[in-house]
Amino acid sequence: MGVSAIIFDCDGVLADTERYGHLPAFNQTFREVGVPLEWSEEEYGRKLQIAGGKERMASELTPEFSRAHGLPEDPDGRAALLASWHRRKTQIYTEMVTAGKLPPRPGIRRIIAAAQDAGWKLAVASTSAEPSVRAILERAAGPARAARFDVVLAGDCVPHKKPAPDIYLLALERLEADPTDVLVIEDSRNGLEAAHAAGLRSLITVNGYTEHEDFSAADLVVSSLGDPGGEETVVIANRSPARPRAFITLADLKNLVKPGEVQGQAG
Repeated sequence: MGVSAIIFDCDGVLADTERYGHLPAFNQTFREVGVPLEWSEEEYGRKLQIAGGKERMASELTPEFSRAHGLPEDPDGRAALLASWHRRKTQIYTEMVTAGKLPPRPGIRRIIAAAQDAGWKLAVASTSAEPSVRAILERAAGPARAARFDVVLAGDCVPHKKPAPDIYLLALERLEADPTDVLVIEDSRNGLEAAHAAGLRSLITVNGYTEHEDFSAADLVVSSLGDPGGEETVVIANRSPARPRAFITLADLKNLVKPGEVQGQAG
């Protein structure tokens, strides 16, 4: 009984990828293609309100910018250009992940192992490109654990990206799971709104880009999942029956959705 599935977001949840991975990959791509764009950390924080890498790039391609730099303005040409830029950005990012430059966030590998060993279904639901998501998942969980994920959804697999609920509704369908038995782990307000609209409970693990966002609809908001002997969990807001201590356990996750069914479970 209890939680039967966890759906993880990728960026900011499995690893702190935005500041140290995606941002430098975007900027390197801009340099390589010869356009005068370089997002600062602050500016990229604003770009994160736009779901999807191609969509963030597209926000810069105003008619004036495109004309000034000889870029296509017709819809097909613009789409082809963005696809080309995004493929290169994904390649740069994936190389960074493979090189071990983006370690998993505290508690992620531990919780994935505990949940799989307990027989739970696991999924990833992300708006990032699939090669990027799979690279981070393999790095965060380890190759064997990553291969055991039941569902991995990424990129343009649904027509509307977060904060629309589409990707979480598709994850529920693929998992064949009851929404009352599923927990989402997210890091952003867009992700929280998507999960909430899909009827799912949520645990938020904030990062430097999202810590000041409004998470009043979340069940539990923490600094990270934490690890024994490592970084400890700081509870920022708790509207659930869970009572986490120094680090989040599998029992805490179960109590977020099915309070009181299991006591003292390790993980």
